[in-house]
Amino acid sequence: MSKPKSNALTPASSKEGKAESDALFALVMQSLDDDQAQEIVSIPLDGKSNIADHMVIAEGRSTRQVASIAQKLAERVKQAGGTARIEGLANADWVLIDAGDVIVHLFRPEVRSFYNLERMWAVGDEGQTEIAEA
Repeated sequence: MSKPKSNALTPASSKEGKAESDALFALVMQSLDDDQAQEIVSIPLDGKSNIADHMVIAEGRSTRQVASIAQKLAERVKQAGGTARIEGLANADWVLIDAGDVIVHLFRPEVRSFYNLERMWAVGDEGQTEIAEA
């Protein structure tokens, strides 16, 4: 019997899983930069949650740009062999992309400031939130 291929449900060894997670995170960050996402913030979730390794929050200037960034990101993740589920694409005010080890929230600026996810996830751990320059 062959060993099952690792995915979100069957974790690889911690070393392999970490390398895959880091590669996915790098892909996400590069994709957001390529598509001119703004105000990109990365929040490491290690020790905070087991839902993912990283949460990335970014914004687009309009609903059209938010939708485009989300679609391109999901395409790139799938081309790299991963999976990406998208929620909120119809309105594109707040789009969630669940890529497994990396969760991405894309907002229009007004919606982002209303929900303020960065503050919620950085509570008591201000020094660990990393702001990436776009």
